[in-house]
Amino acid sequence: MKTKHTLFGLAIVAMVLAVAFTGCSKSTSADVPAGTQNVTFYLTDGPGLYDKVFVDIKSVKILVDTSTNTRKHDHYDWDANGRGGKLDSSLVWQDGNVKSGVYNLLALSNGVDTILSSANIKAGSIRLIKIELGTNNSLVKDGVTYPLNFLQNANNYILVKLKGNECERFANSSYRLWLDFDVARSILNVNNSFYLKPVIHFFIAKQTNSISGTVAPKDATAIVSVYNSTDTAYAIPNGDGKFKVRGIPDGKYSVFINGSNGYVDTTINNVSVSGYSNTTIGTITLHK
Repeated sequence: MKTKHTLFGLAIVAMVLAVAFTGCSKSTSADVPAGTQNVTFYLTDGPGLYDKVFVDIKSVKILVDTSTNTRKHDHYDWDANGRGGKLDSSLVWQDGNVKSGVYNLLALSNGVDTILSSANIKAGSIRLIKIELGTNNSLVKDGVTYPLNFLQNANNYILVKLKGNECERFANSSYRLWLDFDVARSILNVNNSFYLKPVIHFFIAKQTNSISGTVAPKDATAIVSVYNSTDTAYAIPNGDGKFKVRGIPDGKYSVFINGSNGYVDTTINNVSVSGYSNTTIGTITLHK
């Protein structure tokens, strides 16, 4: 779930800007050179019903808007070249210094994340992220490995469009953003052939809430759904039965525990979250 920002199609990973407090400041610190900003993207996962999901990430390119008035580019319909249909010398591509490789997305759930990329780039407003994907994508379901292909005529890259206020400033000239890969919504199963159509939610950890708890016994192998009238998020408890759903806006939610192996489902209603904090619902014990 991880907030309102949902990117469909081939859309993944995002970061933020500059200009005043809501953008990237042009002030400097000891480890960020003058005229630059440090941006870090954390990759995390909204789980799906698979054993493993592997995604091959090759590169991250960041389009930085270095103009004084970045709002003049708000109307651009950004294309893969970052031109929005126009050439503009204030728009500069930068290398995101990605940790390229094959990522097991399902290892990044229940509050776990990893740094996808971190780089010092030109100071300015980040307007576009371009993620190049390789072909070594696959998933494991019920112990069987399947190739995870692109849809026909789909591009081998992901574009993420930003408006300029999506990042968290956590140090002088340093910014970060969490990118939540929603596996459940990103994989299409067509006659037991699997296709990748990424859905990404992005959030700032300290400006959203989380819900955590424990499901017992372990052999209930439950699936947890956290939902209200506007959104739904999922969690699959780890080996100790613990789960955590992050990036949740303020509000009231229901938590549905879907048991298996003969265990009866249960629902906890009116779970309130607010104040950018974690709400724990303790241990939920399922019964046969």
